[in-house]
Amino acid sequence: MKIDDALALIREIPDHPKPGIRFQDITPLLANAQAFCAVTNRFADFADKGVIVAGIEARGFIFASALAHATNSGFVPIRKAGKLPFSVISQSYGLEYGSDTLEIHTDAIAAGSEVLLVDDVLATGGTICAAIELIQRSGASVVQVLTLLEIAELSGRAMIIQRFPGTQITSLVTT
Repeated sequence: MKIDDALALIREIPDHPKPGIRFQDITPLLANAQAFCAVTNRFADFADKGVIVAGIEARGFIFASALAHATNSGFVPIRKAGKLPFSVISQSYGLEYGSDTLEIHTDAIAAGSEVLLVDDVLATGGTICAAIELIQRSGASVVQVLTLLEIAELSGRAMIIQRFPGTQITSLVTT
């Protein structure tokens, strides 16, 4: 399956989870094995050897773990507060419809490591900025951010670049 055909399976759900939000539902893409494989393969085009793949909870896990497997890389979960069982560092952030906190194990990424950060959607940029902050606080660096789709009108890309100049961001779809 071609990547454009795979991406066409994403559907918009208006007013979810709150009025005014246009939720991007990726479940039809995930349910289609060829589409999921096409996206994973496209993401793999951006992965360098030796890079650790980090995924942001929850839907970012799906793509990041598949990408880590496809590229024979390690996978690091960046989770919402209270989900990890070991010592963590935390970072709070704002998002399109509220606020939240992300955490990462203190020993998840070795200092000096290069990390490919993956999430499903780039909206306001708050979640990705929080994840970059956690990775940097671990002593590692983000070499690239990959997202399935980007909601351009929310200016998340600009926020990330303002806070972390030079960050390379690739989104497969921009709405």
